[in-house]
Amino acid sequence: MRGRRFGILVGILAAGGLVAGMPGMGPVAAQPAQQQAEAEPPIHLMGTKDSVTLRRWGKRVYLRLGVQAATGDSPFEIWSRRASYSDPIEAARVVNRGGSTHEEPLPDGLLENFRGLPDFTRVIVRNANGRKVVDRTKRWCPNGGGARTTPDAPASSPYPRSCPGNRWTLGSVWGVPEGWRTSLWNGWGMRARLPVGRYTAVVWITKEYREIFDIPRKQGKVTVKVRVRDGGRDGGGFVASHRTAAAQAQSPDPQPSAREPGGRERTPQGPRPDLRALPAWAVRTASPGDRDFLRFAANVWNAGPSPLVVDGFRREGEDVMDAYQFFYNEDGEQVGYANTGTMEWDARDGHRHWHFTDFARYRLLDADGELAVRSHKEAFCLANTDAIDYTVDNANWRPGGTDLHTACGGKGALSVREVLDVGSGDTYYQYTPGQSFNITNLPNGTYYIEVTANPDGRLYETSMDNNVTLRKVVLKGRPGDRKVVVKPYVDPS
Repeated sequence: MRGRRFGILVGILAAGGLVAGMPGMGPVAAQPAQQQAEAEPPIHLMGTKDSVTLRRWGKRVYLRLGVQAATGDSPFEIWSRRASYSDPIEAARVVNRGGSTHEEPLPDGLLENFRGLPDFTRVIVRNANGRKVVDRTKRWCPNGGGARTTPDAPASSPYPRSCPGNRWTLGSVWGVPEGWRTSLWNGWGMRARLPVGRYTAVVWITKEYREIFDIPRKQGKVTVKVRVRDGGRDGGGFVASHRTAAAQAQSPDPQPSAREPGGRERTPQGPRPDLRALPAWAVRTASPGDRDFLRFAANVWNAGPSPLVVDGFRREGEDVMDAYQFFYNEDGEQVGYANTGTMEWDARDGHRHWHFTDFARYRLLDADGELAVRSHKEAFCLANTDAIDYTVDNANWRPGGTDLHTACGGKGALSVREVLDVGSGDTYYQYTPGQSFNITNLPNGTYYIEVTANPDGRLYETSMDNNVTLRKVVLKGRPGDRKVVVKPYVDPS
């Protein structure tokens, strides 16, 4: 576990009025910007090659130009947050020089989501005759892969591995360590239609960001000579290699002891997790066979300040484990545990891992709040699938166990550890019959999708007051062709 205090954000506070709407944040005096004058821009472009050769698969060329964003002798770090889903995203660059920290708020309305800086780069490609054949802007996510550019730079990055894409994200942290460089376009980059031939590509940091971050024009531009060759008609192994890279990026959680804890249970009064349910989304109808279903996605996340750690210990000769919740103090030391139920082996296709029982509950309520249909999904493998708010106290920016295959154990396991880290959530898509709502016999009208975290109160939490959310939907249509209208979510506050 790596705790990360919100106090790092000493300054997304007074300047720009960012304190308002950020619960729990008090005013901190910002250092005068003129005392923090930087000798170099916080971020600049660098090219790894003067020329590149690209393969053309069918009509597609992936513009992997070798252009990267690099830092100097200080990290490039941005914190962003919204107070509620109806409020705009506010953001600031956190600057730390000479042991003093201050913030530089970004312009209002710059960010519409947490996926990165929109239109950060502009790519212009001209053919051998000088005619412009590509002119596009591209979003930049500072997080992700990267490497040192100097031997005295930090050995590893403390920042998250990616920028969150969940629509219910509340806060995010982006960064590139000092003395590092990182790709402008994660994955395979920007795609374009280019015939075989020779080109000149120019990559810019757009004028808006050069002004925001005070980047000299020449340090925000890289020119690359491009040669396009024919590579064949298919995708050139793109899908397979992409999936392989994604699989290699996963890191398993540490495994617990195979021996069940002995002695008396002790549930301390110190830090605990705070499980919160997010509103349902991706709501849609489906009519396989002669039945109608309402499908949806849901997420339960941990607002901290302590991680949720549940270890399972297998009963001899059974596909059942006794589950224990473990507690940690502010220094990350284990200070107690309590039995919280069971884990069960799920042998069904698409699962084949250990599920912790009664973690969440999904119900469809009628207009009067009465139960109409209940999802049979209640047992889960806990995994940190989505970054929800990495600005909360003790958020772990680089959690492990981010996919089910690394987090949930195999059939022969004697014990497993399932973790929901601070700041992260676990998304489940209820597309399977029995998990999605069977609405075949329900009349049209208004309903509410209820998502409840920790429904039986088996897990010890900081608060149980934020464990339920409701999403209003309206069912329409006729049997075999049901429709759903999803109403905008309104914060209870």
